[in-house]
Amino acid sequence: MPSAVNWFQIPVSDISRARAFYETICGLALQKMEGPPHMEMWAFPADRRSGEIGGHLVSGEGAVPSATGTVVFLNADPDLQVALDRVEGAGGRILMPKTPTTMDAGSFALIADSEGNTVGLHSLG
Repeated sequence: MPSAVNWFQIPVSDISRARAFYETICGLALQKMEGPPHMEMWAFPADRRSGEIGGHLVSGEGAVPSATGTVVFLNADPDLQVALDRVEGAGGRILMPKTPTTMDAGSFALIADSEGNTVGLHSLG
């Protein structure tokens, strides 16, 4: 198995606000996905055929943001601090500042997104 993770989903209450938040901190454009009529989804760009792991924001029935539970870590390479510096201006909060990992595996931080989810950021740099 090349990776234990193959897709992630981040539940949101306000899809427009959440989309703006993630596009700002990640410095990328999310892509509209087709889905069930009662849900709206926007995907993080990823080439799944090349083994890249993708995921999406989802709004609608059953999509309930949470500050507890599983934490998704987003790739903030090459410099975590650049993404972290955008968090508060985009409507989020820094819960744990840039922190070195053990075993020389870069740095991570924890944030609260615009919807109240706890999300991790990680970079090797």
